[in-house]
Amino acid sequence: MATGTVRQKSTKKSDRKPLVKFVLGTTKAAGGTILGITMLSSSLVAGGLVGLAISFRNLPDVRVLRNFVPTETSYIYDIKGKILDSLHGEHNREVVKLDEISPNLKRAVLAIEDSHFYLHDGINPNSIGRALLVNWRSGAVVEGGSTVTMQLVKNLFLSRQRTVSRKLAEAVLAIRVEQIFTKDQVLEMYLNNIYWGHNSYGAETAAQSYFGKSAKDLNLAESAVMAGLIQAPEDYSPFIDYKKTKQRQYAVLQRMKDLGWITAQEVEEAKKAKLLISQPTAWKSSELPYITEAVVAELQKRFGEDALLKGGMRVQTTVDYNFQKMAEENVAQAHQNLKNRGLYADQVALVAIDPRTHYVKAMVGGVNYKESQFNRAIQSLRQPGSSFKPFVYYTAFASGKYTPYSSINDSPVKYRDGSAYYEPQNYGGSFSGSVSLRTAIIQSLNVPAVKIGQAVGIDNVIEVCRTLGISSPLDPVISLPLGSIGITPMEMAGAYATFASNGWHSKPTVIARVTDSSGNVLLDNTPKPRLVLDPWATASLTSVLKGVLEGGGTAPGAAIGRPAAGKTGTTTSERDVWFVGYVPQLSVSVWIGNDNYRPLGKGVTGGGYAAPIWRGFMREALKNEPVKYFPSPSKFPRPKA
Repeated sequence: MATGTVRQKSTKKSDRKPLVKFVLGTTKAAGGTILGITMLSSSLVAGGLVGLAISFRNLPDVRVLRNFVPTETSYIYDIKGKILDSLHGEHNREVVKLDEISPNLKRAVLAIEDSHFYLHDGINPNSIGRALLVNWRSGAVVEGGSTVTMQLVKNLFLSRQRTVSRKLAEAVLAIRVEQIFTKDQVLEMYLNNIYWGHNSYGAETAAQSYFGKSAKDLNLAESAVMAGLIQAPEDYSPFIDYKKTKQRQYAVLQRMKDLGWITAQEVEEAKKAKLLISQPTAWKSSELPYITEAVVAELQKRFGEDALLKGGMRVQTTVDYNFQKMAEENVAQAHQNLKNRGLYADQVALVAIDPRTHYVKAMVGGVNYKESQFNRAIQSLRQPGSSFKPFVYYTAFASGKYTPYSSINDSPVKYRDGSAYYEPQNYGGSFSGSVSLRTAIIQSLNVPAVKIGQAVGIDNVIEVCRTLGISSPLDPVISLPLGSIGITPMEMAGAYATFASNGWHSKPTVIARVTDSSGNVLLDNTPKPRLVLDPWATASLTSVLKGVLEGGGTAPGAAIGRPAAGKTGTTTSERDVWFVGYVPQLSVSVWIGNDNYRPLGKGVTGGGYAAPIWRGFMREALKNEPVKYFPSPSKFPRPKA
């Protein structure tokens, strides 16, 4: 045993001693005056077990453990596997296989809890006899004498009440368990179910909590600490009393030496080893709360809260931690810059989506999550203003009746709207006469957009929006082409992402994949793009929206030195300003406003304030991305009218 191995007992029925013979044989080995008492105690145990087996027929059926799945913590990761958050109910637990637990920990636990584990059949008569003697002398149950198997059945099946009948029930159930399961199976269940303190259940979660490493990587010093915690986790916790932790660690190491499982030199080396204490993992806050809260909301809707908190899900998000952090820092700095310019805007939101997959790459729901947990990227319906117009003009191009060079008369017009009349006005109040649709878009003229909306049909515009994934309520009002109905920044970025991919659409998502703890796939959001827009109409729209960032457009402040397209948005009374734009690799929406809808100030526009934020983010986001070009409309046939 000097090598530290623990002998596996035979599982053959012929090799198992009858319980009474085992009890008596062990009792004969005792000496002195204790012999008679121990024999009496063991006889009482054997008799009690027989009586209990007859009278307690309603004890749990331990065979249910074959299909037992303990509650397990769910984890949320970034796209590269970095843990962002953990989700659990009462029990914070990650289940692992026995061979994924350090041999050091297995030896340490057995040494201090049940050194005869691989020799007995579920109960250790010596320990029970000793415990009965102590309890008899004290007149109460003060010592347990429990084996690992007895502890397991107590934790899973029985109450915590310290009574003789409960101890006898433990013994009966322990024997039943060992008739069905191998020793390794029992030890695996035990190590995954035991409580280790600070809401950590199971060896893996405890190892991560105390030492910031997996259970398979624990050294002897750390394993001795962990084993010592089982008796009284909070009392011996290194988070609470490091000196007491070391004393308990030494007791475990000495027990291992006395058993011959480690040497005296190993004891001294482990005792002197410095413990690199981590921090409790049970209630850590999320690394990326805007992302993880959106993930949680989606998973609760799909799977239910219990499955999420207890089912051990492994959730891979679509975001990269560093990229999201960069986006959050960009928004915070942009907000400070707005304040430096004298603009009173309490919030900025940003969403970035990859047009090739429609995976969300960044989602910033506000300038400071700690101050406000409201996620404006997905929860706030704000009027998009003129950034809605591309949906109208795409509808026109897709009808086959219009091209970017078709003419429209920018002149006064009024429409009957119930008992009143609606008269759209351009920003600034002037009119330009006959203009091309290209000019109307680039200069963001309102009157032509309303006229085109009426010509192609507001219902058709709404249908295009639905095709692009916009699910917010859209009333078929005359002013809809001017962005008079609220839409989220997420919806805007997702819709423009389909423009960026020249009509190929997938449902935007922040979740790439979900599995259970065994690797079985529960949800696979591998992109399944469909061509939902006319390629010629989409390419034509993009060619026009490129002009918005170039000379004569409303957003020269968004130019980033590579082909890019986009649209500004400014609402009535300047309550919301936007810039939504894209390159072939990324679609990004930026919104600025106040939660109480207070106007931002006269003269505040999307081109003047939101576009520079978009530009700053895009330059950082694309610094390692190659320049890519949009397809020319000439490559595609024009739809027939």
